[in-house]
Amino acid sequence: MEGLAAVILAAGKGTRMKSRLPKVLHPVGGQPMVSHVMAACRTAGAQPVVLVIGHGAEQVQATLGPEQVYVEQKEQLGTGHAVMQAETVLRDFEGDILVVCGDTPLLRGETLAALAQYHRQQEAVATVLTMTMANPTGYGRIIRDEQGQVAAIVEEKDATPEQKAIREVNSGTYCFQAQALFAALQQITPNNAQGEYYLTDVLAIFRQQGQKVAAWQLSDDTEVMGINDRVALAEANRLFRERINRQQMLAGVTILDPATTYIEAEVKIGADTVIYPNTHLTGKTTIGAGCQIGPDTKIMDSQIGDGVEIQFSVVLQAEIGNDCTIGPFAYLRPGTHLAAGVKVGDFVEIKNAVIGQGSKVPHLSYIGDAEIGSGVNIGAGTITCNYDGYKKSKTIIGDGAFIGSNSNLVAPVTIGAGSLVAAGSTIVKDVPADALGVARAPQKNREGWAKARREAIEGGKA
Repeated sequence: MEGLAAVILAAGKGTRMKSRLPKVLHPVGGQPMVSHVMAACRTAGAQPVVLVIGHGAEQVQATLGPEQVYVEQKEQLGTGHAVMQAETVLRDFEGDILVVCGDTPLLRGETLAALAQYHRQQEAVATVLTMTMANPTGYGRIIRDEQGQVAAIVEEKDATPEQKAIREVNSGTYCFQAQALFAALQQITPNNAQGEYYLTDVLAIFRQQGQKVAAWQLSDDTEVMGINDRVALAEANRLFRERINRQQMLAGVTILDPATTYIEAEVKIGADTVIYPNTHLTGKTTIGAGCQIGPDTKIMDSQIGDGVEIQFSVVLQAEIGNDCTIGPFAYLRPGTHLAAGVKVGDFVEIKNAVIGQGSKVPHLSYIGDAEIGSGVNIGAGTITCNYDGYKKSKTIIGDGAFIGSNSNLVAPVTIGAGSLVAAGSTIVKDVPADALGVARAPQKNREGWAKARREAIEGGKA
């Protein structure tokens, strides 16, 4: 939207959060709550987006990055004082300014765009986003005149009993004409119960000047729900999760139990994928079409192809090709790259390894720092011994090799293409292509030994 800027109030300490982390950095849907507010402002067309920071300023800047526009409120002297700090950036800005709280992560960009549009249609100097609540406790009350126009906003602590009975409240979100806003801010005073500079006082100043103050009422008050404690944080996460799950289902994803499915905002899922209960999909994960994910599965920052099945498993920063089968109870760690059609079975851990097309690691194995070709079979209990106490070394297994059960491959070692490692071997030297590698003690059978032992024990002579 042309000529629109935004100021996000993100300086508060958030005492009721009881946390060393600044309130606006607490995550909702896997991202700091203020990140959602920034995204909503940009969706509405605001540029620049100015962040007013204060408590934990260094943490906020380190988290959000140096590319953002920051101004610092060194003393916490109220919302009006916070917006005053943005004048250093927006002094010459001639358009409209959205003022939004940094702890309202459910606010939609479409709502902010509609607010700005209504503000301009009304030719108002200020427009307040309001809502009607059954229990308005804690919110500033909207005071209207006889013509129904907004006359003032009275904060809860300054309200009379009659004013406290009003159910229309201030959401804390506004749209102002920029130059009128900064001029009015010079006139407000801290003469109130809190001893602070209230942003809401500029509305009364505008009315005294005969300028129009409008109000646009929001039907869904959860959008402007402020996060002041961990209870509200949990509720915001629940509502955000419902929103994301609904979006995924409308896009063609089946979620069998949305109440136990956790999908973060940046996750992308293809159509006809089925998500089973107790599944967590986080970070920048992408999942292809026609997959079956879960139950009881966690996937973080991973790329999953089409037609993949993953159940009862953990997948972290891994790449999985089409038509792979993972689990149950597999653990794929960072650096895992699986080609198409790979099977990773129960109680298998893979880390920093490339596994070629159609290879199988069916049971009870550790594959670390390895390069495995196509069509390889890894027998149950196979371990790549990759660490000597000082450094990690690599195991290479060629195409079509067969590794017998309970084998130890002591890296660095290469198993040639088409070769076979006998079960129970500890391989410390390279095995050539198409060879048999055997490394185990010779078997000796002592005839009658077990019988003699039993007789000795039973006779009390052991």
